[in-house]
Amino acid sequence: MHSSSTTAPADISLKEAFWYWLKLGFISFGGPAGQIAIMHTDLVEKRRWISERRFLHALNYCMLLPGPEATQLAIYIGWLLHRTPGGILAGALFVLPSLLLLGLLSWIYIAFGDIPVVAGILYGIKPAIVAVVLAAAWRIGTRTLRNAILIAIAIAAFLAIAMFDVPFPAIVLAAALIGVIGGRTAPHRFDMGGGHSSVGNTSYGPALIDDDAPTPPHARFTWIGLAGIALAGITLALSAGVALATTFGVQGTLTQMAWFFTKAAMLTFGGAYAVLPYVYQGAVDTFGWLTGPQMIDGLALGETTPGPLIMIVAFVGFIGGWTKEVFGPGHELASAAAGAGVATFFTFLPSFIFILAGGPLVESTRNNLKLTAPLTAISASVVGVIVSLAVFFANHVFGWQNPAGEWDLAAMAIALAAGIALFRYKIGTIPLIGACAVAGLVVSYLH
Repeated sequence: MHSSSTTAPADISLKEAFWYWLKLGFISFGGPAGQIAIMHTDLVEKRRWISERRFLHALNYCMLLPGPEATQLAIYIGWLLHRTPGGILAGALFVLPSLLLLGLLSWIYIAFGDIPVVAGILYGIKPAIVAVVLAAAWRIGTRTLRNAILIAIAIAAFLAIAMFDVPFPAIVLAAALIGVIGGRTAPHRFDMGGGHSSVGNTSYGPALIDDDAPTPPHARFTWIGLAGIALAGITLALSAGVALATTFGVQGTLTQMAWFFTKAAMLTFGGAYAVLPYVYQGAVDTFGWLTGPQMIDGLALGETTPGPLIMIVAFVGFIGGWTKEVFGPGHELASAAAGAGVATFFTFLPSFIFILAGGPLVESTRNNLKLTAPLTAISASVVGVIVSLAVFFANHVFGWQNPAGEWDLAAMAIALAAGIALFRYKIGTIPLIGACAVAGLVVSYLH
């Protein structure tokens, strides 16, 4: 699998890439931060498919976009390696295991109700996720926050979103503006590459897609290419939407889901948590696809499955299809599956369009500091946002927001043990999740 540290790996076949992306789809726990950390370990450090500098450049672009950034990063790397089919394959396999697992869990949830075993497992997994996200934020931060200015941007972003509820797009815009100014006034502070900043290829060896590797023909920017991909994506979305409207009516549940989740996808700056209030308001209050408590349970289920956290839309679609009986009484499961499918398709389609259409433009900016400096600043701000999401989740898991002041000491102990396992002993995500699930079962039965 791995070549020596002095030579780049051999070309990767689409078949080899297929098995990697499929495996990643099943092990990508921990939200976007955890997933990006897994990809960095596998693709930069172990397999050396892509250099760290190229990896971070792609990541910065994905951070800038609405939508699930880890999924978009997988699409981007798949596209660089194997053109458009590689990008579609990477993105689809990143999402598919999550959709199937969450569909199964949603069916168990709605068909069999509240099972104590499931509640116990969830109780143990939630604190583990807090630790996983914090550990991944630390890993990304140690690579991205290379000087005092970038650290200050990360701290400011954390305070802005955690203390003052500043919208994520405003944080991104402010960071980009700082990057534009910084790229002109202190360019060395915003240069992610170069020898003096030691991005890290010296420790991993040459990569298949290395810092100085020429841009492959399919990744070279042309306006015709950008327009062609964008037009194809928009045509696909419109065709699917028109087909639903023709079959079920403009006011049909599936048609409304298609339009609603397209809008949600365009608002998903900063990951799933940033768009959750919008999804909650629409799905619970406006359309009545599910209840408030069901939405919260769906988030917990989403935390336990691999794949992007925004996959909670599949749960919303599943319960909404079941509740509204879109195929009529007696066909609840088929209705639920259709709802989950529509929600997932329209949530993720924009991500594929953004990457496949915009990737060549991003590749053309790799050595242009005026364009990369804003992305470097944005990357620093997102570290702060990821930490704030971990704190947000900890507030709910540990009962820090409980008016009675009763903190959940058992959950805090599980999170602390998980953190020690990750930071001190470098335990893998899957064994950690499994161990914490068992701990949750034990604690729930002792109670």
